[in-house]
Amino acid sequence: MNTIGYFEIQSSTPEREIKFYTSVFGWNFIKEEFVPIDYYRIETKGIHGGLLIRPAKTPLPEFGANAFVCSVQVDNFDRTSELILTNGGRIALAKFAIPGRCWQGYFIDPDNNTFGIFEVNEQAK
Repeated sequence: MNTIGYFEIQSSTPEREIKFYTSVFGWNFIKEEFVPIDYYRIETKGIHGGLLIRPAKTPLPEFGANAFVCSVQVDNFDRTSELILTNGGRIALAKFAIPGRCWQGYFIDPDNNTFGIFEVNEQAK
């Protein structure tokens, strides 16, 4: 466990990014209907990912990297969340269910980098 499980792309205009990545890489985007946020699953020939509405303003180019967000698969979401917070991390987007798949959430590390964690759980809802 504790390995990168998938990537995510944040977008202020999902339709634009879907068109871009489909045209460039041939990725397939599938709208997730039962997720509490606007979310698209990305299917690739390798690691899979997701695309979601950007929850904050796009950083200006002079602020450095504006990159994909990786999510780490963990054994226990709540225990890992507690460790993140105890060690100086902050919650960016609180724990939510991807129904029938996993518990997901997003955090900010002490240097303001966003990352996700998820716990596979088919009973998540």
